[in-house]
Amino acid sequence: MIAIALQPYKQEQRTVTFASTLYLRPILDLLLAEVSPLWRSDVRLGLQEALVNAACHGNCLDPHKQVTVQFTVGPSQYLWTIIDQGAGFDPNGPCPEAAPCVEWECGRGLFILRQIFDEVQWVPPGNQLRLCKYIRREARPRLV
Repeated sequence: MIAIALQPYKQEQRTVTFASTLYLRPILDLLLAEVSPLWRSDVRLGLQEALVNAACHGNCLDPHKQVTVQFTVGPSQYLWTIIDQGAGFDPNGPCPEAAPCVEWECGRGLFILRQIFDEVQWVPPGNQLRLCKYIRREARPRLV
């Protein structure tokens, strides 16, 4: 089940909450609805990586645990805060044990996030990830 709290556009924060799953297409479609086509494919890749990490590594795909995404679309930036119910993650620490759903490829996801987003920040204890993409007027080479 997906819970959505949408407010009228005008840089209002919106929230999407869903049970831990890897079926992310409708969630990504919702989160990307107002993202410019210029950035959409890159941002989709980055958000998918972050959501998979939250559901799989953070919540260990426990359907009783939820992932919450708070997002804001403003005139100069897109902001997402992804919150899982796991113990947290230290991006500067050693690679954690592999989650049951995937084999751990240490550093790949961090690299992807840092290439796509302008700001990537974990809030202690590490179960909240803040992502920011600045909206620039000039074209940028696309990653995908």
